[in-house]
Amino acid sequence: MKKLTIAADVQKLDEVLAFVDAFLEENDCMIAEQMRIDVAVEEIFVNIASYAYTDAPGDAEITAEMDDATGQAVFTLADSGKPFDPLAKPDPDITLSAEERGIGGLGIYMVKKSMDDVAYRYENGKNILSIRKKIRMDEG
Repeated sequence: MKKLTIAADVQKLDEVLAFVDAFLEENDCMIAEQMRIDVAVEEIFVNIASYAYTDAPGDAEITAEMDDATGQAVFTLADSGKPFDPLAKPDPDITLSAEERGIGGLGIYMVKKSMDDVAYRYENGKNILSIRKKIRMDEG
């Protein structure tokens, strides 16, 4: 498992994506899957940087690991900000126009649709959001 602890600041996004990409490249991830994962991690990290900490700056912790049994890359992003479950909100009605639909909710919807699994939990004072995406083909 690899781990990065970084200031929850949008200015740090390039460092976060470099961490993610290095891990994916080490694990022979196809570029199409890497791009999907990058977009998902970017959405989650920018939300942490923008909304998790209202009173004082804080950190985000990102872990990366391979689930060899499933061929999935697993990224977990955690923060100590205010409790917030982004998966609790219903998916937006994408049949509506942007004006009718209102602001917000599309980013996490895209994450849910592009990843194999997305899970949230609040534990020990931390928001913990994990995403899983298959990057390895089955052997045999």
